Amino acid sequence: MTRIDFHTNVPDKIAYACRLVRKARSGQHKVTLLTDDASQLAELDSAMWTFSATDFLPHVTADAPLAAQTPIVLTDDDAAELPHRELLINLSRRTPATLDQFERVIEVISSLEEDAAAGRKRYSAYKQQAYPLTHFVTGKS
Repeated sequence: MTRIDFHTNVPDKIAYACRLVRKARSGQHKVTLLTDDASQLAELDSAMWTFSATDFLPHVTADAPLAAQTPIVLTDDDAAELPHRELLINLSRRTPATLDQFERVIEVISSLEEDAAAGRKRYSAYKQQAYPLTHFVTGKS
């Protein structure tokens, strides 16, 4: 069954996702990231090129010809063909349609009320479905 980790109260979801990806790649894991829309996808793509001067995070969008050979895949489309099923980082406010196809999902929830409310709904739904859940609170002041 898919393991789901919630990382809540995240001040900057894009920067946090980049750090999660860097950590996952240091362990040679393949990662898929799901965004809300094309705008957030573009912001994530740009951030992955610029967030660190010393770390290279090879990534493409799910529709790119080299997606199957690239360890990090970005998408804003639940219906996209996804080559990797190891780790999904969900930056969107929706439940991923392919959730149960992944070994692990990390839900990244910001401190914004709308995002937090959507995260609470997903947490409750996953709990009712008996997914193994873990919760990490970040960005404490």
